[in-house]
Amino acid sequence: MTLERRFQPKVIKELKQRIPGCIVIKTDPTYLQGIPDLLVLHHGRFAALEVKNDPNARHRPNQDFYVKMMNQDGFASFIDPSNMDSVINQTIAYFKES
Repeated sequence: MTLERRFQPKVIKELKQRIPGCIVIKTDPTYLQGIPDLLVLHHGRFAALEVKNDPNARHRPNQDFYVKMMNQDGFASFIDPSNMDSVINQTIAYFKES
């Protein structure tokens, strides 16, 4: 099992490599509980990704709420080692939409 703190930098690196020019911001978990870990900005659009170390990792309070809410106006998802490629591909597709 990969620890989240080790997996998150891999996600950030992959996002920056596959989405040139994007800005990846790590959010502050102590500021607003449940806000996704990463905010990805690209060409006036945003994606919010909640990083988990395992597909069965426990969701903390409000995480499902914020992912669902942010997915209405942008793209938001949970990302873990088992779905990383798929979620990054979905993120790229979202940014390419007109």
